[in-house]
Amino acid sequence: MDATYIPALSALAGSAIGAMASFATTWLTQHSQERATLLVQDRARREALYGEFIREASTLFGDAFRHDLDDPAKLVNLYAIVNKIRLFGEPETLEEAERVMRLIGETYFAPNKDLASFADIRHASHLDPLCAFSTVCRRELAIARR
Repeated sequence: MDATYIPALSALAGSAIGAMASFATTWLTQHSQERATLLVQDRARREALYGEFIREASTLFGDAFRHDLDDPAKLVNLYAIVNKIRLFGEPETLEEAERVMRLIGETYFAPNKDLASFADIRHASHLDPLCAFSTVCRRELAIARR
């Protein structure tokens, strides 16, 4: 090989390595940004879903406390939300959501209670069916934040 080709080949090899390094850096940066965006979107979806469940379950529990289940269609939205949790949530969160759903059903079929039962709600854990669910959600979302 002629000695004049060595510097030219070295320059070409250096340019190729530099271009590949630049490409790899750009790809890795874009990939990590895309992953971070997907994680933020997933967490936001879960936050909205769990908030929707808490709102619906609270409304139904209050209704079940004072009324009989006159229209089973009242529960349809809650069942739909629980099934969304089944798609996107962690198993422990789903388990708590199903427990809350069962408790609401049991409350509808239990004798109606009067408003005086709410007087000391702080000490009556059966009057706060969403406490354990909220705790599990907080733990799950804290893990998703990392």
